[in-house]
Amino acid sequence: MGNKQSSTSTSSQKWDGNAMSQDDFMERDTVLVLNNDDIVIGSESKKASHVFSTDQSRGVLHRAFSVCLFDSSTGEMLLQKRASTKITFPNVWTNTCCSHPLHGMEVNEVDGPEDVKDGSVRGVKAAAVRKLEHELGIPVGELPIDNFKFLTRLHYWAADTVTHGEKSPWGEHEIDYVLFITVPSKDSITLKPHPDEVDDVCWVTQSKLLEMFADKDLLFSPWFRLIANRWMIGGGENGKGGWWDDLDRTMNTDDFCDYENIHRFDPPKEHLGGGGDAGPWLDTKDAPSSANGTKSAQEKVQGDSSKKQGAYGKIKTHKESKLKQLMHLDEVCSAISLLYINPLKSNLEGDYIKKSFDADDLAFCDDILCKVSRSFAAVIRQLPSELLVDVLIFYLVLRALDTIEDDMTFFASNDEKVKVLLAFHKTALVDPEWTMTGCGEGDERRLLEEFPKCHSVFAALREDSRRVISDITFRMATGMAEFVDKDLGQGTLDVKQYNRYCHFVAGLVGEGLSRLFSASGLEKPSLATELYLSDQMGLFLQKTNIIRDYLEDYVDGRAFWPQSVWKKYSASGDLGYFANPATAEHETAALNCLDELVTDALELVPDCLSYLSKLRCAEVFRFCAIPQVMAIATLDKCYHNKDVFSGVVKIRKGMSCALINGTTDVSGVHTIFNRFASSILRQAELSRQKGFKDPSYERTVKACNTILELTEAEAKRSGGSIIGSTLMLSTAAVGCLTYKYPNGSNTTALTTAMASVGMFSLFKSSFMKYVGKKGVPSLMPASKLTEKKEG
Repeated sequence: MGNKQSSTSTSSQKWDGNAMSQDDFMERDTVLVLNNDDIVIGSESKKASHVFSTDQSRGVLHRAFSVCLFDSSTGEMLLQKRASTKITFPNVWTNTCCSHPLHGMEVNEVDGPEDVKDGSVRGVKAAAVRKLEHELGIPVGELPIDNFKFLTRLHYWAADTVTHGEKSPWGEHEIDYVLFITVPSKDSITLKPHPDEVDDVCWVTQSKLLEMFADKDLLFSPWFRLIANRWMIGGGENGKGGWWDDLDRTMNTDDFCDYENIHRFDPPKEHLGGGGDAGPWLDTKDAPSSANGTKSAQEKVQGDSSKKQGAYGKIKTHKESKLKQLMHLDEVCSAISLLYINPLKSNLEGDYIKKSFDADDLAFCDDILCKVSRSFAAVIRQLPSELLVDVLIFYLVLRALDTIEDDMTFFASNDEKVKVLLAFHKTALVDPEWTMTGCGEGDERRLLEEFPKCHSVFAALREDSRRVISDITFRMATGMAEFVDKDLGQGTLDVKQYNRYCHFVAGLVGEGLSRLFSASGLEKPSLATELYLSDQMGLFLQKTNIIRDYLEDYVDGRAFWPQSVWKKYSASGDLGYFANPATAEHETAALNCLDELVTDALELVPDCLSYLSKLRCAEVFRFCAIPQVMAIATLDKCYHNKDVFSGVVKIRKGMSCALINGTTDVSGVHTIFNRFASSILRQAELSRQKGFKDPSYERTVKACNTILELTEAEAKRSGGSIIGSTLMLSTAAVGCLTYKYPNGSNTTALTTAMASVGMFSLFKSSFMKYVGKKGVPSLMPASKLTEKKEG
């Protein structure tokens, strides 16, 4: 099932400002992209975030800091004049140091809501120490991180029209963290300004600064003017006086600290405009709820909670038009067969279930399952009655846990979230009244708010099933807690951590299911010990989801592509480099990275097939096989497909129906895997013939050939029948579509064609069910296995 997760940096990049030019900083520095509430939702290159254009009229909102350093013996403040070589706002006087915290630093520079709430913001402070050394040459040890005082945040934007003209392509759009720090005297620190960063420095009193502000020949940064005039000098806000008026009070009390509000300002008139002709915004009632006001890939827009894929509707979903889907007549036939002729049968109305569980509570569980995962609901419902509710509740319990882990704003701190996660198996699964209000979105939130209904059904399960669900829930929560404090904005650190994450959120699900299957008596007791194969099967599904959901996860600031893979291909050193590739070189790098990750997932297929071969119950087999065939089809859709980098790719609905219809036995499943492995192999070979040099080509070919070898026998055995059936169905449908009855209507002909298709499918299904296929391991329906066990 494995929903994916979020939060703070497993990467440890050594940043050397002295080894980079201004252009290097623009291309390689990775700023923290924010939503309007100062939540990190992704990352972007410094260059891309500062571009003002028609597509992003105010750039991309990102996090920044402004340091004001004072000599406490004189009350003077250190100003710097930004170097003439700076790309944005050169030649302007400003506060001591202003720059950006970055993703992936050796010392983590990413702060979460809990860090702001308690005023610690050690990530921003670490960034300040780094840049003070780089720009002004102040050694790290001379300004201890704990000496910085965080005061408040301001959200502002400004086009650099003074430097680059009214159509300036550059500007700032930041939520700026204001930091004060004092030193005993100016002689106690070392100053060696970097010539590419700073043209001049000076220590000023309040009166001297006001004189400089009044000098029309001097340029000042718009953000520093806002900070100084609003808070530092004079009466200040709320009658508390200015921050600079009483440095001792400012540094040693919290009288001036405001960690709750984000103060928002439009720029002065001279900084309106820019490449996107941006006008007043933050000071108007029309200010959008999304802070960016851009069309950037990183924009955190308000999504549609009814859409479960594509980040609740925030990301484009690539799918074929209805007309194009209807052109696949075999899939249309499969859809009609699945929906009307031979649908997945629900066993929820069985006598055992009616006698064992509260009808209203179970109805809620079934309804909410359909809401949070409509496709998975049908697969669960077709399970035998003695197993169905156990798996249904297992899924909902883990979905509830996942919702808690996934909410990045509900908890006051990560520590609080970890406590809730680790206690979940002892609270939600023990206390019949346990509930949680306000956590999650949409139907997931409702699941938590009405969880007592789930608990009622859970409590009525067999003891061995409850024990399995509680154990897996605790172990998954432990794994989630391990990742809560990791910055996944740039993905997992390496393949080892990638696999570990997938194990916690999906491999453990596979183990739990195997134990439930075994405990039901429908599968052999030995299946419960197949921990490795269960884990690999879960990893295959989770990795497929992660590959498909690249852009969604990146925008949400909780990505999982391993850095040890993608950094081989990203020219900017940022995971967002692949989003919406604009050049051939860019696209090639993105596809190389994608193909390697698809290949990594394909290498898990032999273990998945091995697991399926150990099953004996037909319904359990189908429950396991359906997600597996969907995954291999999705990998085929993703392989070498640039659409992955501009949205979420999906297989056709008709194809999904055809795949489900093909999971009734081992031969059908092997045929499906054979088909898509062949397709991926053809794509790899065709790309190579066209001159595309894929570093993973040999590995991809090997993985596909391994799958083909494992599935060839069953694919050949059933292939002729399947191909013949498809041709017959398609021909019949086309013939009826092109034939008109005497009254000139072909509507009746279409109806007749579909009915014929249904009858043929029903006959074929019934025939294969009772005749069987020579050499294929037999699967028995649950009812037969139960009779055999009782006999």
